[in-house]
Amino acid sequence: MSSAAVLACAVPAVAAAQTAEQSADQSPNTMAEIIVTANRREERAQDVPIAITAISPQRLEQQGINKEQDLQASVPSLVVGPNGQGSRDSNSFTIRGQGATFQASPGVVVYLNEVPLPAGITLSQQGGPGNFVDLENLQVLSGPQGTLFGRNTTGGAVLLVPKKPTDEFGGWIKGEFGNYDRRYVEGAVNVPASDKLAFRVVGTYHDRDGYTRDVVWNKDRDNEHSYSGRLGILFKPTETITNYTMVYGAYSKNNGAGLIHSQFNVDGPGGLAALQLCANLPVGVVGGYSCDVYRAATAEAQARGPRKTAFSTDTFSKTETWGISNTTDIELSDELTLRNIASYQKMKVGYRYDGDATVLQQHDVDPGRLPADGVVTLPGTNIPVHYGNATAATELPRDDFRVWTEELQLQGKMLDGNLDWTIGGFYFDQRPDGPQGSRAVVYCPAVQTGLCTASQAQYGTSTVSKAVYGQATLNLAALSPSLEGLRLTGGYRQTWDHVYGFATQFNYSSLLPAGTVVCGKDSALLVPEATALQDCRFSGSQRTSTPSWLVGLDYKVSPNILLYGKISHSYKAGGFNPYAVFFGQNGDPDTRTFLPEDVTSYEIGMKSDFRLGGVPFRFNIAGYSTDYKDIQRATGDFNIKTGAGGARTLNADARIRGVEIETSVRPFGGLELGGNFSYTDANYKKYDYVSATGTLACNGVVPAGGTADASCIPFQYTAKYIWSIHAAADQDMGDDFGTLSFYVAYSHTSAQYTEPVNIPAVQPGTTLAPFGLLNASLDLRRVGGTGFDVGLFVTNATNKLYRISNSNGFQAGGLLVNETLYGEPRMYGLRVKYTFGGG
Repeated sequence: MSSAAVLACAVPAVAAAQTAEQSADQSPNTMAEIIVTANRREERAQDVPIAITAISPQRLEQQGINKEQDLQASVPSLVVGPNGQGSRDSNSFTIRGQGATFQASPGVVVYLNEVPLPAGITLSQQGGPGNFVDLENLQVLSGPQGTLFGRNTTGGAVLLVPKKPTDEFGGWIKGEFGNYDRRYVEGAVNVPASDKLAFRVVGTYHDRDGYTRDVVWNKDRDNEHSYSGRLGILFKPTETITNYTMVYGAYSKNNGAGLIHSQFNVDGPGGLAALQLCANLPVGVVGGYSCDVYRAATAEAQARGPRKTAFSTDTFSKTETWGISNTTDIELSDELTLRNIASYQKMKVGYRYDGDATVLQQHDVDPGRLPADGVVTLPGTNIPVHYGNATAATELPRDDFRVWTEELQLQGKMLDGNLDWTIGGFYFDQRPDGPQGSRAVVYCPAVQTGLCTASQAQYGTSTVSKAVYGQATLNLAALSPSLEGLRLTGGYRQTWDHVYGFATQFNYSSLLPAGTVVCGKDSALLVPEATALQDCRFSGSQRTSTPSWLVGLDYKVSPNILLYGKISHSYKAGGFNPYAVFFGQNGDPDTRTFLPEDVTSYEIGMKSDFRLGGVPFRFNIAGYSTDYKDIQRATGDFNIKTGAGGARTLNADARIRGVEIETSVRPFGGLELGGNFSYTDANYKKYDYVSATGTLACNGVVPAGGTADASCIPFQYTAKYIWSIHAAADQDMGDDFGTLSFYVAYSHTSAQYTEPVNIPAVQPGTTLAPFGLLNASLDLRRVGGTGFDVGLFVTNATNKLYRISNSNGFQAGGLLVNETLYGEPRMYGLRVKYTFGGG
């Protein structure tokens, strides 16, 4: 991680509440502090010259943050969303315009106990449920990371710091009950076995009905059902050796995302009619081959509204993950510490989704049969639909892999404590742990709904990353007393990445000879079905070796004012494309692999605490400019020579500039007012690509095979303005009653563009409208001097209807359909918590 990188933000006002131990040391009217580990050592956040937003466990509870999506607008420049994917469990982090790309490494890595969580390939999902429970704090680091933390990234890092076992018996248990039959149970128990050994056990159970009704399957989509557990073992055999082992496991299965149909591309160039999947019949002629069937499906979806859908397949999303990590600290001397961090983790993800969100089969992944009592007709007709193409019995996990990591680190101090340094090595190995694949019906004429045979795909991608790194911070007072407070930071990392994989895809057709299939990479390549997995297989490999580095300078103007600046550089590895249709033959390009990203960031900022008339203020501000090269953008692809359709990852260059502000004030004890603001100005500098089918681009109409310019489109998954305001109040009601805590926050996210390559005229629905959310909670803590807390909470209090994702498949060469995903409606309920012992 680009750690002592002098960076941009600071502990926000949002980090106000904190642990009881920290709060006890503060006077009633001072700014709260959180101890962070962004530099791989414990420090007061305001003293760390890094862009960091830290959120305490109490504030996580008050804000209702249980998963990634709940962090939206709580952190400057942070956008969280499914990013056009078919699972609501896939929540991608995008910081300062840099995030996840389909099939690529994450641009923002999530760490649990200093170990990167497993990250899916087909979904931008990191880890499973339960990771936000029983945390010491949550830290979000913005900007390039690489010279101190495990994996190098371009966008940032999210650190989940679990509470470790202590020498005091105690724990807590909490239940939440609310609308949509919400039933959450969470708890933790801390057990000291001796003065050298202690345990902490954490468990969760989350269950909630869905808020999108599937009228075909008569069940809720967007529901929750998960449970997770975590065991922490702290062992201190001597005064100089500390060993912490963490074991976790999680399981989640729900009824899938409630995608809502928007529109079919019926009459556009390369649309359904042009591909002869339907015909514009004379007025009054009704039939399954009529394009009016597609229009009727859209009209039915519009009539149902945003909280009802009609799927042709019974969708689901399932995640199984577990892991073990071990951290050993050995104090070799007062100034030298040896650390080793090792982990082994597994993750299996399966999901089924209806890509057009209608009873038709325009894009269904792992199709299933309709309910036994279901009677479905083609939209706008009385023609019954008979589904005989169920593939659920043969479906495979979409992602199934295991991850090894090993990090050896040496930390030291020199020059009478004026020089802090860290050197280390990191190893990352992610490989398939079993067969992975999918079955899908993509283009099926409406009249053949339920009869088209699904294509079959199997694939596997492996990543091996090795790195050595070092970083040091020198207090220049070691050179001259007049330079006290001025620190110079430098860091360097060399990373060697090897990404390789294989893929095979083949399609069935009633037009083919019996027992044969056509390879997905070439529609003219007919092979026996019995040998298709081998005959249609291709592979790819990519090796890169790239440095990451930073240079930073910070100056303590006074004990409570820090100025800083830095230049940092990092990169994100390239990848393997299992949906390639070009293989570098006959002068064609080779799209089996794609290039790494490179980022160079320039930042200046200030962190400050001060008083006006005795009233404490906190004001943090930062400005940055980022040169972003070879940006990975995934989109559809088509090979005219072979008639094969697939996907590819393009590369573009951009410049991103922005300002981030976080501030808070405590006008009197027990009341805090605060907020944050970010402005992100992201523009492509160069974004050219060859259009296989022809398109409309920034340079006008582009013929098939011509070069399209996409540099005028807005930046993907980037909100120009994000801001929030909050108020938090605590009032001691006396020992016989307790402490009353109130929290209210309003956050706003401006419009986001979701399309990776096309202009709005080619891909409608690409812009997610601005939205604001109001959340509040009211808690009575330590009721009557006991360990009980009772609270009320509400999220999205105004029941705002807002979109969080768009499929971006409308264009020619794409899926010829658009669907969307909406955010959560109003959620409210009651929570009861009991804390005993040391908590």
